[in-house]
Amino acid sequence: MNYKNHIQKVLIYIEENLKYDIDLDVLAKISGYSPYHFIRVFKEATHLTPLDYIRKRRISEIVKQMETDDRALSEIAFEFGFNSKENFTRAFKSEHHILPSEYKKAQNSLKLYDKLELETEPLIITPEILPIPCFDLIVYYSDEPYPPHFWNIYNCKKLSKKLSGGCTYEDYGVCIFNNAKQKIDYFVGIKKEEANGDISGTMEIRIPEGTYAVFNTPKTDHFNFVNTIHLTWEYINTVWLQQSGYERTGDYEFESYIENSRIFSEKIYIPIKKVQKASVLS
Repeated sequence: MNYKNHIQKVLIYIEENLKYDIDLDVLAKISGYSPYHFIRVFKEATHLTPLDYIRKRRISEIVKQMETDDRALSEIAFEFGFNSKENFTRAFKSEHHILPSEYKKAQNSLKLYDKLELETEPLIITPEILPIPCFDLIVYYSDEPYPPHFWNIYNCKKLSKKLSGGCTYEDYGVCIFNNAKQKIDYFVGIKKEEANGDISGTMEIRIPEGTYAVFNTPKTDHFNFVNTIHLTWEYINTVWLQQSGYERTGDYEFESYIENSRIFSEKIYIPIKKVQKASVLS
């Protein structure tokens, strides 16, 4: 659908008016669509409703200002349309599953929403194909359906240092498809030999030996780190695997990085095997 120019005008208007009331009818008029078709087309372009997009953008801008602005949080939130600190706190917790105070203390990486550009340069990453020996992890099982929410909790509660006994080690986020439940199981933890602290409430999993495609996410900053991770996974799933001549093995896939390194790049490991070409009967 040729909607990009229409919706881009709407996105520009939203950015110019994030601190003011934004009327959906006005947005529809800018787009040139009826209100009904505008909401449908906007969601097709952004994967969010207009109200969701505006809310996420406002929260993201407040988070950025929390880093550098000495004003009270209630004052910053009010500037972006939240009529009380309590309303903002509820919106923030709904979005990130932690409190603003927990974030401010931990300064962990959040899934933020920058101004959306519909025309962007395609992401291209060439992975290394490496043999990886088996190793064991001590992990927490995520009870959150959305992995970034569990990472927020993991980082804010300093669960990595709880596992390690106070040391800083590389953290691993591990996923595998659960056929019985028809869902992705997700785990976060550290290597078994580094887990010398309190491991109550954890489980042990073994990452099997195999051939892995290892992707380094492009280096970015604190605010765009989680988005860059998501873009890299999208590239792996929709571009690289279709063109590479490899396919997934179905074993554990995992990502690893050290949150307080402040490097803002992580490695993603995909266990792979060569695609078996179907034999042609003569």
